Amino acid sequence: PRVWADTLCIARALHGVEVGGSLAALADRYGVGKKGDEILNAVAKRRLDFTDEELDKYGDYCINDVELTYKLFGLMGAGFPRQELKLIDRTLRMFIHPLLELDTDLLEDHLHDTKKAKDKLLSDSGVEDKKELMSNPKFAEMLKNLGVEPPMKTSLTTGKETFAFAKTDEAFKALQQHEDSRVQLLVAARLGLKSTLEETRTQRFIDISKRGTMPVPVKYYAAHTGRWGGDDKINIQNLPSRGPDGKKLKKSIVAPDGYMLVDCDSSQIEARVLAWFAGQDDLTQAFRDKEDVYVKMAARIYNIPEDQVTKDQRFVGKTTILGAGYGMGAVRFQEQLKTLGRSIPAEEARRIINIYREANWKIGHVWREAQNMVAYLAKGDSLQFGNGVVTAVGSVTGIKLPSGLVMRYEDLKGAQGEKGVEYTYQTRKGRTRLYGGKVIENVCQAVARCIIGEQMLLIAKKYPPVLTVHDSIVACVSEKEVEEAQTYIEGCMRYVPTWAEGLPLDCESGVAKSYGDCE
Repeated sequence: PRVWADTLCIARALHGVEVGGSLAALADRYGVGKKGDEILNAVAKRRLDFTDEELDKYGDYCINDVELTYKLFGLMGAGFPRQELKLIDRTLRMFIHPLLELDTDLLEDHLHDTKKAKDKLLSDSGVEDKKELMSNPKFAEMLKNLGVEPPMKTSLTTGKETFAFAKTDEAFKALQQHEDSRVQLLVAARLGLKSTLEETRTQRFIDISKRGTMPVPVKYYAAHTGRWGGDDKINIQNLPSRGPDGKKLKKSIVAPDGYMLVDCDSSQIEARVLAWFAGQDDLTQAFRDKEDVYVKMAARIYNIPEDQVTKDQRFVGKTTILGAGYGMGAVRFQEQLKTLGRSIPAEEARRIINIYREANWKIGHVWREAQNMVAYLAKGDSLQFGNGVVTAVGSVTGIKLPSGLVMRYEDLKGAQGEKGVEYTYQTRKGRTRLYGGKVIENVCQAVARCIIGEQMLLIAKKYPPVLTVHDSIVACVSEKEVEEAQTYIEGCMRYVPTWAEGLPLDCESGVAKSYGDCE
């Protein structure tokens, strides 16, 4: 077919990702009929197990599904942005018409090495039953037996105390440096087991490689902000990059004979969108002039000339620019630096945050604008904020984006809290707090996604996109026109939509036979 469409994709974009998008739910919502349940009577049956009457009913069930889907497409697709329909088509083609191949030998070697490394960790830890390490209560008991009190945290989902055994939990990570080597080995073994996702994902890659080319399962409008997401149990948008074997899975993804991959990544797009959206003209101009904004921030933080900024100081400047733009406070900033391997005192964290806010006061102003907007939105009112590229629409309790789609906040309500009225909206995981900084984060990510969507369609006019990961697009190009293709793709990734006049965009790209070598 000339174009692929999908009513589930359209529904997620129209109604948000927090509500049901199944065929049954949509048919009921639009009143086009009822989805049957004959499939329940066909579970575990083979073709010859059906009577003629049962087979007729099953056929009618299938026909009904097709008719319901077609009716829904007529109703939902009529006013759906044409450009978004094209993006759905491009997203589906990554899976339906796969071009990428997989290096089976590399994958099998990686699977062997991964299992061997894990077994060594288990052997060194002295644990006989692997399941014991996977059980939080049993693992906690093992720590206690070694004289270590298991670290705890408050669950964001339940609000109750639970074990802090995630690899990102600071207290748990600190146990890797415990003075008792037995504790170190136990934690290392636990982390090794937790990463068995690498084993299962590698095995899936191997299975795919033996069937043929690699269908890329990317979910259109996966996130609240409209961004794409991983799917089909391999989550290709979250392949590991760090560690000695970090890029093995990425390197196993290769272009077919006679072709190369161009991986083009939009540079600092969220930080650029934020500065432009807030009207922080000096920062926007620095991006436009291709200045190193991380060095400029570090120079201000440490009160030194830019040419004296060290690598470590630039790192702090970078973390500040990328982290503090959405209202992050000193405590969270200190924690973020710590997770990245840099510890600073609480007073220093407060000083840095204050310097950022003083230097970028218009960004702070747009947080307050957004906070006021939330109050209006909860009342059903509509208004523009920031530079006017988005509009809060009270009738649908959401923010209309440049794409024409609406980022929704279901059942937005305010309630009196300790520091005034606090607003929350409904998600599948429960009610989530909404405040000015969070709104601006959502808006910047959603606007960035609108831009990347337009850029992808430009690239697709000449070269098929085979993958999109966060702010990057990977295209497959002929070996005979690599330089021409790279220049064209970079030009597309620097394209500024008409509605984003004045936004300075930039990108960087890599070319290689394998996806992992593009970076």
